This record gives sequence, C-alpha cells and structure tokens, in this order.
Amino acid sequence: MSASPAVSSPDRWIVLKFGGTSVSRRHRWDTIGKLAKKRGDDNDARVLVVVSALSGVTNELTAIADGAVDSARRVEALAQRHREFAAELDLDVEAVLGARLSALQGLLADPRARSRTLDWQAEVLAQGELLSSTLGAAYLRAQGLDMGWMDAREWLHAVPPAPNQSEWSKRLSVNCTTAPSAEWRQRFATQPSRLLITQGFISRHQDGGTAILGRGGSDTSAAYFGALLGAKRVEIWTDVPGMFSANPKEVPDARLLTRLDYYEAQEIATTGAKVLHPRSIKPCRDAGVPMAILDTERPELPGTSIDGNAEPVPGVKAISRRNGIVLVSMESMAMWQQAGFLSDVFEVFKRHGLSVDLIGTAETNVTVSLDPSENLVNTDALAALSEDLARLCRVKIIVPCAAITLVGRGMRSLLHKLSEVWATFGQERVHMISQSSNDLNLTFVIDEADADGLLPVLHEALIDSGAMPVYEGGVFGVRWRELNGQFRPRPLPWWHDAGKRDALLRLAAKSTPTYVYDLATVRERARQLKAIAAIDQRYYAIKANSHPAILRALAEEGFGLECVSLGEIRHVLASVPGFAPSRILFTPSFAPPDEYRQAFELGVNTTIDSVEILQRWPEVFRGRRVWLRIDLGHGGGHHAKVNTGGKHSKFGLSVQRVDEFIDTARALGLTVTGLHAHMGSGIDNREHWRMMFDELAGFARRIGSVETIDIGGGLPIPYSEDDEPFDLEGYAAGLAEMKQVHPAFRIAIEPGRFLVAESGVLLADATQVIEKDGVRRVGLDAGMNALIRPALYDAWHDIANLSRLDEVRELDFGVVGPICESSDVFAQRVKLPATTAPGDVMLIADAGAYGFSMASTYNLRALPGEEVIDV
Repeated sequence: MSASPAVSSPDRWIVLKFGGTSVSRRHRWDTIGKLAKKRGDDNDARVLVVVSALSGVTNELTAIADGAVDSARRVEALAQRHREFAAELDLDVEAVLGARLSALQGLLADPRARSRTLDWQAEVLAQGELLSSTLGAAYLRAQGLDMGWMDAREWLHAVPPAPNQSEWSKRLSVNCTTAPSAEWRQRFATQPSRLLITQGFISRHQDGGTAILGRGGSDTSAAYFGALLGAKRVEIWTDVPGMFSANPKEVPDARLLTRLDYYEAQEIATTGAKVLHPRSIKPCRDAGVPMAILDTERPELPGTSIDGNAEPVPGVKAISRRNGIVLVSMESMAMWQQAGFLSDVFEVFKRHGLSVDLIGTAETNVTVSLDPSENLVNTDALAALSEDLARLCRVKIIVPCAAITLVGRGMRSLLHKLSEVWATFGQERVHMISQSSNDLNLTFVIDEADADGLLPVLHEALIDSGAMPVYEGGVFGVRWRELNGQFRPRPLPWWHDAGKRDALLRLAAKSTPTYVYDLATVRERARQLKAIAAIDQRYYAIKANSHPAILRALAEEGFGLECVSLGEIRHVLASVPGFAPSRILFTPSFAPPDEYRQAFELGVNTTIDSVEILQRWPEVFRGRRVWLRIDLGHGGGHHAKVNTGGKHSKFGLSVQRVDEFIDTARALGLTVTGLHAHMGSGIDNREHWRMMFDELAGFARRIGSVETIDIGGGLPIPYSEDDEPFDLEGYAAGLAEMKQVHPAFRIAIEPGRFLVAESGVLLADATQVIEKDGVRRVGLDAGMNALIRPALYDAWHDIANLSRLDEVRELDFGVVGPICESSDVFAQRVKLPATTAPGDVMLIADAGAYGFSMASTYNLRALPGEEVIDV
C-alpha cells in the first residue's frame, strides 16, 4: 500500500541503513556514529539507523535454519565471533550480549527446531540483526551519543498474504505495510533518544511472531521506515559509492550515476546492479521520499541520489549483465491465432512456481526467459517444466545464457544511435531481443560464453555514439578508475602557459583562422619515443602535418620521414636540405606505377602491398629491395574510417596471398627486407602492437629475407579531459618482451598524430553569439574547410575561449563555422564563459595532426594560415 500524504510527521527524520560490511569493524561504527550525529545536527532532524547482521552471519544462520548437521558448532562459532567483536569494542560482553546469545543458543533446544517450522526459522534468521544492533547501540552510547535501541518488529508489520502465496513466502519473504497513521508516527516520536538504532530484515507477523523480509531485507526495511515516517531522506550506506553505468569490476571506466529518478533506478537495480535491492525503491517512490546510496568508507563522495524531481535526461544510463539466464523456447504450428494458448502455457509456469522475465513471440513460437535470481531454476525443475509444456508444444531449453540490458529513458528514440551496439551484437549469436513496454530498457540475450569481455566494448560504444550522455554532469559523475586513483589525468596543455597564451593572442590579432604549432611540444613527444630502447627505426608520418619547421625539427631528432605520395617525397627533399632519401619510407596506396619508379630512382625505401602490381608492371620492381605491407585481417581505431585492417580495408596484402606474393617476387629477383602493418589509428591497447609484431614475425621467418618489422603508428593522444595519456611505459615494455622473443628483427614505427597533434591549435575569431530555441551557439570564422575531423570522424577537440581563459566555463554552447553544410559543427555542449562575445579569440585544441593537411577551399573560403612558436 502507498503511504498517505495526508498524515504529517511530528518530527523530521533521516533514515540511514548500513550493511554487513559497514557494521563489522570498529572504525566503521565510529563512522556510523559520526554520520548519524552529523545528519541530525545539519538537518535539525532525528536519525534512525537501520543495520544488517555482521558480514557473513546471515549465511550461517540460513544454514542453521536449513537444518545443518553441525548447527551446534555453527551457533557456538557465531556466539564466539560476537563475543570477540564486543571485546574489540571495549564492551562488557556479558552485560551487552548475554541475553542475546542465550536466546540464540536456546533456539536449538526449542521444540520447533526438530521439524524446523517456518516461524522457528524466522526466529533463527532474525538473530543476526538483533545481535549487531545491540552491539552497535551499546558502543555508540559508550562513545557519548544519545543512541536508543528499538525492536523493528514493534514497528514493521507484514501485510496479509496474497491468496496464492506459498507458506514459505508468507513467513520468510514478506512485504510490510507503508500506510502510516498519525498515532503510529506520534508513538514513534515518543522514543526518548534523538538517535535510534534498529534492525533491517525483520518484521512482525500477523500471529505476533517474527517475519523475514527476504532478499534485500535491510534496504527494504529502511525504505519502509522512510515511507512510514515521511522521512526527509533514506540513505543506503554500503561499500561502493553508488550506482554506476556498468559493473565497475567488469568496466573500470564505468561512471558514477549521481542522480536518477525512481523508475530508472528501479530498472538498473532489477537488471543487475547489486548495490540496492529493487524492492526497496517502491516504498520511497510511493511516499515521495528521496533516497541516496553512499560509501561508508568514503562519505565525502556524492553517491547516487534517487528522487522524483530528477530532471528527465534521455539516454542510456547503465548497461548490465545477468548470467545464468534460462531460455524456454516453445514452438507449435497450432498456436497461430489459437485463443488461450498463452494462458495455457503460463499456467504451467505458475504451477511450477516460476516467474517469467522476458517474452518474445512469433506466429509459431513463444520464447521466455527465467532469471535465477527470482526463481529456483535447477535441472529437476526444468525437466518437470519441460514435461508439462511438451503436452502443449515442442520445448527447447537454451542454457546458459546472459542477458545484456541497456537502461535509460527514451530507448525507442535512441535506436538510431545504437548502430555500433547492433554491430557488436551482430558478431554474436543473439537468441532474443526484448524492449520494455515502459521504454526504459532494451535487452539482448546471448550465450553466456559470448558475453565475456563484451560489457567494456559496449559501454565505450554507447559513449562514443552519444547514446550514453556522459556529458550530462547532473547525471554522470567520475569514473570508477578515478575514484580509486587508477586514472592518469592528462597534463595541462602548453597553451595555458601565460607567455605562450600571450603569443597566441598576438598571432590571432594578425590574422584568423590560423594554425599555430609549438615546436617544443613536438620535440618532447619525439624524445619520449626515442627513449624506448626496443625501437630501432622511427619514422614520422608526414601526412599528419607537413609544415617544414616540423619536418626539420623531427629530422634533427633523428626521425626518418614516411611519405604516401611522390608529392610528399619531393616536399621532404625541398623542406629539409640535405635529408638523405634513404631516411624516407614510401608507403603508397593504389599509386600510379610511375610513382614507384621515381621513388626507386631517388633511392627511397618503398613499400608495396599487392601481387597484382608485380604482375602488371614487373619491369618496375625487378631486382628491387622493398618492404611488404600485410593486412593481418583485423583492425581497430577511434572511428570506422580509420580502421585499416580486414577485408573491407583497401590497405595491405591479404594473409591468404602471402605465399603467392613470395613466389612472384622470387621470380622477379625482388627481395623483401621489411614487413609492415598498420591496423588503425587511436588504438590504446598495448596488446595490439605485441600481437601485430608476433604475427608479422611469423611471416618474416617464412619469407627469410626480412630484417625489419614495421608495426605502424596509430598511437593515441588524450583529446579530452576524459582521456588518459597513452601508456608509453606499457607500450615500451610490451615491445621489449617481443624483442626478446624475436631478436632477429629490428622494430620500426611510423607515428604521425602522437608527435604533432598536441602541438597544434587552430585560432579563430568568434563572429556571432546567438540563441535559438534554448540552444546557444558561437560562430567562428573557421569552418569544416579549416578542420574537417569533427565532420568526417565525429572527432572531439577541446575548445576554449582564449580571450577569457581565466573565467568560469559555466554555459553550454554549440561551436559552428560559416560553411553552408549542416555538418559544419566543431562540437556541441562546449562549456564556455557566459560572457563569450563576438571578437573573442577561440582556440581549438590538439589540431596539429590532420588539420591544415586536410584543409580545403570549400565554399571558396581561404585556407587557414600557419605559424610556429619555438621558445
């Protein structure tokens, strides 16, 4: 029943619930006492503390209630544990616990113990909370707190059972009334202490005995008390900081969910989050009592707030996985348009006491899922179910399965953003897809083995697509890794330096849009790569940025230069006087044969990647020394358009044709001295390069003449505050290990972005600042013709108001350009000062790679300028 809003509380109450891990250590009780006092003082309120049994105690009591043969030993072990804890708390053990321990031990001699009646089992199960709350109340009083103890069974009363309820659930999994009365609240308010402690998990049965709330009982007890008291808030204190966008144990980048409404929280709890039992939400929702999930060890963290006033934010809030799902597939041609078929089927499930979770239907098939957390699903139960169902249809049991669920408001409106999610599931066998009727979740059921490692991939895809709006600061907080000190923040960008900022503003005053490159940053990145001892040859991919000053700086640092066209080769030779052609690596793709011929004549190291080119123009390659680019059949990267591996990529020779290439090359007297692979860009997995080197080494041994293995580039940079700097130490360690395994081969790399991206910024003037239907936009004199990466790759670049860099960035703006295209948008939801105005100098960060090199004069707009800072 819902709480009656007409009854007002004589006192303001805050309910704090603490679980088993929170009540099992002395320092935790110190924290409980401090929190209870602080909550009361700060809110001018009275505080009710609801506690669970000590960690692990309920499991022991359950074994005793189930008739374990060593129950006497278990009881004595429990008694001894509580005596030792009382001594640790500096309490008089006999005075505090004597009566309680006698009651526990007396239950074994109770006449009901022989037949293990349900009312006796309830009494046994209740002892854990009665012991922990008694200990806690005594300890906190000894610390000087006005802490009173109360028996929850005097206040929480089980509702009358439903007609079809089992005898077990009538006693050991009850619900309680949440309909308060003025008399109930006034009587509660007469408790003499300002702070009270009571038990979770237990309540009063209609016959006057003890009743148990079942799974999640302590959370639910706190919610019942909160609803009955019309509390200001119910706080669930546990050992994690709140609900997360995924299980942090599986997804270290899971985000803390700082605020949810009741319905989203209910879905997240129901579909996998263990931090809060879903039963506990409804009482608070019906009574309009806000909830919070908080960390006992880290009370300063914001936790998760749950209430009815949370602003609705469309998008996926969480992704979860439930293992052990059982699918029951029922097929029959006779079900088509047969009235009552589903009724007959579900009557069988009811008869076997099984609750159906998901349902999928077709003309001749109905498939349902059974969640083991809500059912007793074992081989015998399934066999009996199948036998009865077989009288109605053909039955197939599919086990074990996993349910992957996306939870969030407006799932139907998000389907267009889920293309990467659909693609990921397309690689696995999907047995069922179910969308909830309340538009709050979308579930995929797959084989359990296929779910391993899937959650991090899906979580990242949801963020990248915008389906999980992590930019909504009112909903999403920090990552799990950040909370645990495992996140390496990127350093402050070079343009925050006062001197360099002033230099940038002077350059912007001369002309915008203008690219500016900081050569000190280029040299720093070069020296980081030079420090990796396992790498023998380092090339810079000049397509990223071919500014002559950058080429000269990297040549001075000992880097070779990688070119992809004859034009780039000539540009290098003209820009870097005296640069030896042997230090150039030419890696063309589908280039005209004359480019290869001229590269050979210049003495440039040249890469080829097909058999056909040898067969069509043998005279160009006869007797040459070349590198061979192989496509290893897989790739990766920050966007599908930078994935350069697999059969859909135009790059590289298929591994299936390596032997054919070797035979053709030998017939021409062509010698392969290097192997090359580049699988994508922006890959941050160190294992990627280890695996690539290992695979290429296998081919190198087959070929026999290979001296160098080039593992490409693609090293990522942190484009946003949410990105970590690339783990160079891990990268170096992985290559060193591979070098030990394959000492015969030199290692070459050819990064571009890593060396120059962070060195460059694009300066532009703000031309207009407008508001349209609640959306603020800043227009720039630079557009997608100057920097195409956001339009082409959905790439993110931080954007700052350089003129007001020290002001608070408080409002969201869209930042757009002057090009006549809807895609001429640099970014949405960019935090900028509210004072941003036309004439301000705007800075687009990390634009040193693939910025000017991909610029155009589209719309007949001039190319941006280029400047260099070298201080």
